[in-house]
Amino acid sequence: MLYGETIYLRPFALLDADELLQFLIENKTFFEQYSMNRSNDYYSLEYQQNLIKKWEEDSQKDIEYKFGIFQKNNDELIGTIQLFQINRGSLQNAIIGYFLDKEQNGNGYATEATKLIVEFAFDILKLHRIEAGVMPHNIGSIRVLEKSGFHKEGIAKKNVKINDSWEDHQVLAIINPND
Repeated sequence: MLYGETIYLRPFALLDADELLQFLIENKTFFEQYSMNRSNDYYSLEYQQNLIKKWEEDSQKDIEYKFGIFQKNNDELIGTIQLFQINRGSLQNAIIGYFLDKEQNGNGYATEATKLIVEFAFDILKLHRIEAGVMPHNIGSIRVLEKSGFHKEGIAKKNVKINDSWEDHQVLAIINPND
């Protein structure tokens, strides 16, 4: 587990599937603004259990690390954060992604979680670079990344398909200061 001031990050376990599913259902409309289309079975307990098993396998293979963001004061799941598409060899990089409960935005939790996972990526995983892609109008997410030390690198044109439309993304990155 990774501990911050007000939150902690913990890899998902099968026991979290119910809470994760409820979190996703409650935030479905909000998250759909920023993510790919999901099939209806995505919002089932079985699908979430299978995802958690996959995430456990992927972390053992060192290709993806997915954490729940939990509040310290009540252990409530308020978000998810992940490092994915991890490349080793001469790249030593990953992409970061996160979702925070719509009711928890603006409280600093995403920034705290991002700082924790960056520290994990650089100190434990020994990654050199972490990249993020954010829709340019998602100012809150860009602010989270900038407060966490990421710098803007440019716009990736028609980079990700969201709601059946190819969307531009602001590319941000952070480099391991120890490299």
